[in-house]
Amino acid sequence: MRLSVKTVPILMCMTVLLTALLPAAAETTWSPDDIILAERAGSMEISPDGKWAVWVKSRMDKDKGSQISNLFLSSLTEEKEIQLTRGKDSCSNPTWSPDGSRIAFVSTRQPSDNGESETMSRLWIMNSDGGEPYAAFKFDRSVNSYDWKDNETIVFTAEEEPSLYALETKKKKDTSNVIEDEIHELPVRLFQACLDSGEIRRISRNNDWIRTMDVSPDGKWAATIHQRSLRFAYDHAVTPALFIHNLETGEATELEEGRRVSFAGIMWGKDSQGLYYAREYSTHPVYFTAAITLLNYHNLDSGKSMEVPLDWEWGMGGYYSNLAVTDDGFIALMADGVRFEPSRYIRDGNSWTRHSLEGTHAENIFGLSLSSDGRTLAYEYSTASTPPQWYQARLQDNQVTGEKQLTNLNPSYEKKSMPRYEIISWAGANDDTVEGILYYPKDYEEGKKYPLMLSIHGGPAGTDLDAWSESYVSPKVILSEKGAFVLKVNYHGSANYGLEWVESIGDGKYYDLEPVDIEKGVDYLIEKGLVDPDQLGTMGWSNGSILSTSLITRSNRFKVASCGAGDVEWISDWGNVMFGASFDNYYFGGPPYEMPEFYIEKSPFFKLKDVTTPTIIYPGTEDVNVPPSQSWSHFRVMQQATKTPVRFIVFPGEPHGLRKYQHQFRKLSEDLRWFDIHLFRTHEPEDESLKKNSPLDMALELKDAGSSNGRYGLEVNGKLVPETVKSAGLEIGRFEVTRAQYKEFDSGYQFPHGTENYPANGITFDKATEYAAWLSGHTGTAYRIAGEKEVSGMYEGGEGNTLDYWAGYSPNPDDAEILIKKAGELGGNAPLLKEAGTFPGKDGVFDLQGNVSEWAIGKDGKGVLVGGSADMPAQPECDCQAGGPYQGIRIVKGENPEE
Repeated sequence: MRLSVKTVPILMCMTVLLTALLPAAAETTWSPDDIILAERAGSMEISPDGKWAVWVKSRMDKDKGSQISNLFLSSLTEEKEIQLTRGKDSCSNPTWSPDGSRIAFVSTRQPSDNGESETMSRLWIMNSDGGEPYAAFKFDRSVNSYDWKDNETIVFTAEEEPSLYALETKKKKDTSNVIEDEIHELPVRLFQACLDSGEIRRISRNNDWIRTMDVSPDGKWAATIHQRSLRFAYDHAVTPALFIHNLETGEATELEEGRRVSFAGIMWGKDSQGLYYAREYSTHPVYFTAAITLLNYHNLDSGKSMEVPLDWEWGMGGYYSNLAVTDDGFIALMADGVRFEPSRYIRDGNSWTRHSLEGTHAENIFGLSLSSDGRTLAYEYSTASTPPQWYQARLQDNQVTGEKQLTNLNPSYEKKSMPRYEIISWAGANDDTVEGILYYPKDYEEGKKYPLMLSIHGGPAGTDLDAWSESYVSPKVILSEKGAFVLKVNYHGSANYGLEWVESIGDGKYYDLEPVDIEKGVDYLIEKGLVDPDQLGTMGWSNGSILSTSLITRSNRFKVASCGAGDVEWISDWGNVMFGASFDNYYFGGPPYEMPEFYIEKSPFFKLKDVTTPTIIYPGTEDVNVPPSQSWSHFRVMQQATKTPVRFIVFPGEPHGLRKYQHQFRKLSEDLRWFDIHLFRTHEPEDESLKKNSPLDMALELKDAGSSNGRYGLEVNGKLVPETVKSAGLEIGRFEVTRAQYKEFDSGYQFPHGTENYPANGITFDKATEYAAWLSGHTGTAYRIAGEKEVSGMYEGGEGNTLDYWAGYSPNPDDAEILIKKAGELGGNAPLLKEAGTFPGKDGVFDLQGNVSEWAIGKDGKGVLVGGSADMPAQPECDCQAGGPYQGIRIVKGENPEE
């Protein structure tokens, strides 16, 4: 309903009272911290009795500057969530004991009696019904992986005891690193610990490195994947091995002996009579660089292995955690382009029959956990514009029903605007169909053309899924709010589209198909009239950066580029990267010493001198996937050979992905500034000498405030009315309604001369609503009192005119009572008030954290006071509110958005 000027005065009071009864307007402004500090859930495991799920919540800790993770317990039978661990020592990989009485987990926390300064990953135990965690056993090396054998025994992997060579090297404080020193690298072996006695027994005597381990449900066997060569990642010459260990005798049997197999994961069947193992399959005789994931099954009784007939050409989804065994087979998420195909496989002897899982969330399931009885399924659900949450549901045959949300991650996102998106496709290289995800600009208007930012995934065998993927690398929600389309492309060579697609850019075809796919996607959007061809940008990390660099050397159509940890010169890459030969030999068809001209032809380094796209470049100094020298070369060519703007930011101590909060924030902030300058063209240079909220900064802010004859506000129809500014999705009063403004409505309102710009005080809720209605009638524009929910976040943090300011410290409740009485001795009408605009706020809004508390409308339609006041502590610990003389009003301009 849209109100006319004549009806506004009559209906405004009713409108004000109804505001809080309707859903609050969304808080539409996304910030870098909203993305970087996001909560994530993982490692979900259901208890043996099916009543609880233990899981890990991780988030970036701003103070620590890095990720922390803690354990949580969620009830599957009632609304209950319990935090099990706290603090800033990371906790991970929680598992239930077979009887469900205890939970084991790995943590970097140290026992109080440890006395060691070294941080290592130890195994901890806690009772499932509560209590303090305790160290599972004494062990002086990190636990790499573990599993329960029975209620009192844990099997784990760890490095062997240090050799004399290792001890002597440590004693000398020699930090030299002998690369791939297989003779002296301590083997990673299998151990068994009795929790009651603390006794530890070595099970295996292998001389290689166990990387993955899984114990059979009956506790008799352990399957292990061994790395046989420290240079496997580099050249794929010596492939891993798969063993089954008898935990009683220690005898080990190798599976697939003598075959070249790259094992991706292992999981025992529920009956302990067989082992499922995933493997990477490629048609290349040497390299597994581009592959699909297939599944095999080994039968203990027959001693034979066979490939499981998946009945799905594209293989399994790329994450082995996307598999759960059942009594009669298993559930898996199969590769299906931008999504997975959830499937249930029913076993009958040596055959399996696939059935698609059906349910409300089936198209967008991205993680699985199944209860012991096979009846309860926990899974992660999200879409490209739906933040992830974990759900529980009932599993019956191939039906997933009764979905119920388990987690409540990032509740502040409920106030944010989510971008519209769609899955699109077009004809790419070789006229093949290419699939992508297109995010729309906020407030998109049909027929209008918008800027376009490419967000290119890494890999190249990565995949852009129809799943939430906001990060410091790719902030789609912020770019959407800035008014841009964002396009993610699953170009040739991407995973999740089958073997032919992922292998299509091997053997010298790297760079041949992917840029064409991307450029044709851009052309497709331009032809549809959606995108402004003069406002194109590209960004990416790793292979996303590699392709962004390729694009800006192919044409000058892109107006901005962000390139993080990307290669530009491939000859040096071959020897300097931890997987140099397996990557470069595969994608280029051989090593550079045999084909140097081809490597030069493929390297963008030699074309950068002609680039006209303003480019910002980022490396981490400890990156062994793409050495920082590549970014240095990129930067130097553009700096020395072009007049194109280029900016180069190096992150010390960072590996291939940025881990520190300060670096992620800097990267994201730098990108947004760079895009504002060169793509959106909205950037106004900041004076770095001006300190935020300094007296001079405040004076400059107030300079722009509307005023009339020295009084804050604007003259409308001969009356002084409040000025509004845009903040948090609202058009809200820059100041609290001043005394001079309020007197225009209530001619009998009295105040001392010289305090015209002080906030109007002593205002009741009824008077506040009457003022909003009068203001609407006088101006012909709708004004109202804000709903409590829509403005609550605006009043958090910052400094203001509170009792703390006057006291000079943060008083406790008892001191506050005394101080309030002392302030009363000053006499006068609210003597602690200050002139409006004394304390800074956000977006040009002042005094949100103090002066007078402001009336808002609660969910019951009644008046509530929000924000601090001069007569209350900043953080009141008592059930109190501002006194009558310290109650005021701030107005919101515009009709209720729900009407």
